[in-house]
Amino acid sequence: MSRLSFGAFLAPHHPLGEHPMLQYRRDLDFTAHLDKLGFDEFWCGEHHSSGWEMIASPEMFLAAAGERTSRIKLGTGVISLPYHHPFNVAQRMVQLDHMTGGRAIFGSGPGALSSDAHAIGLDPMTLRDRQDEAIGVIRRLMKGERVTAKTEWFTLQDAALHMLPLQEDMPFAVASQISPSGMTLAGKYGIGIISIGSLSSEGLQSLPTQWSFAEAAAKKHGQVVDRKNWRVLLSWHIAETREKARAEAGAGLMRHHNEYVHGTLQRPGSKPFTSPDQAVDLTAFGAGASAVIGTPDDLVARIKSVIDISGGFGTVIGFAHDWANPENTFRSWDMVARYVVPEINGYLREMRASQQYVIHNRAAFDRGKDAVMAKIMENDVAAAALAVTKSAMISASASNVPEMGKAAAED
Repeated sequence: MSRLSFGAFLAPHHPLGEHPMLQYRRDLDFTAHLDKLGFDEFWCGEHHSSGWEMIASPEMFLAAAGERTSRIKLGTGVISLPYHHPFNVAQRMVQLDHMTGGRAIFGSGPGALSSDAHAIGLDPMTLRDRQDEAIGVIRRLMKGERVTAKTEWFTLQDAALHMLPLQEDMPFAVASQISPSGMTLAGKYGIGIISIGSLSSEGLQSLPTQWSFAEAAAKKHGQVVDRKNWRVLLSWHIAETREKARAEAGAGLMRHHNEYVHGTLQRPGSKPFTSPDQAVDLTAFGAGASAVIGTPDDLVARIKSVIDISGGFGTVIGFAHDWANPENTFRSWDMVARYVVPEINGYLREMRASQQYVIHNRAAFDRGKDAVMAKIMENDVAAAALAVTKSAMISASASNVPEMGKAAAED
């Protein structure tokens, strides 16, 4: 199995009540934390209503994050293209790429919240077509072309970027839910995908079909799509035990669902949870549950199952949330980096093999002890000292081991 990249997706979803300035700062601290832990990508989105999702400009946030990080890739997850003139989007992404040292990923979507589109007078029926038009123009601009185009919502007259991205080919990605539109768009342009629909059980099961949409569109338009550029979102909260994970995440998960998903967005079919235990049971342990609230081993098993379901992808993206308090949230991501990433990517395989080799070939290594004893016995002083030494083979790694037999006798 090819190694997976790991990243985080910050909508953000923050409960109302905390000072927005401090939330921004904590989110920037979170990005720096992921960078230090070795995560590969960080994504944040664009929203203009609901109160819970407060990043209006992902480019502005990621520019600040770029100053606090050194290696992690920074993706717009996503810019809602119908809300902006595509020339301005291209300009801002070029600037972001230079300001972050060539770490920008351009992620786009049609706009997730209908309340955002309503606020600026956009017809929801036009959004996906406008995203398509904008991507085509932005790709041409970033290739250094001079573009003239006139549509019902933007005009370009001999337009060219006066500065190109620092990266020779900035990565593009489109958001995909369960409908085929996102995948079809990715196939049309031969670009990456970030599957947001996988946060639900229905979305997880539809992943193989989703990929077939991308491949069909790529074939139609003479493009190629690569599974390594496919990103799949999952939700998790990880602790040392399932019981601890449940206790840490339950109340926040219940609040997120009851106040945001059910109370604010009023998602069809949603019902409020009646207790934190019910929230955890239905979200992580019920039939068709898609989230993981448990141990690193639980998350390893879930990721492997999603790989099997989907047929393979390049990056697993964790959905950042406030189910737990900030300290436990940071620790959850720390545990993913320490235990889940190396297990999934096989970093420990050779170390375990080496340990087993030493265990099962002990007899072959006893010749080393014989060689040491031979040298000791050749020297009268060393031989005399051996009488008061526990072992001729004592080493620093074993120097703190108590003499269990002697201790038992003294008791």
